[in-house]
Amino acid sequence: MARSKTSAVDALKRLQAQRSELDARETKLRTDAANELGRVLLECGAETIEPAKLRLLMKQTAALGIDAALAKVGKA
Repeated sequence: MARSKTSAVDALKRLQAQRSELDARETKLRTDAANELGRVLLECGAETIEPAKLRLLMKQTAALGIDAALAKVGKA
């Protein structure tokens, strides 16, 4: 018996479905990660920091590197 080949249209439909599933999974994981980070912020009392200053702190820490930033803070 001859096997039917998967048509390009069928392949595209499967790909779109997979993409939709991955997008939904990414959204859920981003939400979960944000919740985890929020809990960490509450545990260390960072909820009192102004959002703009916290954002700046995180950007500068990322630019400097986590280990280098921790080393500088440890010296202070």
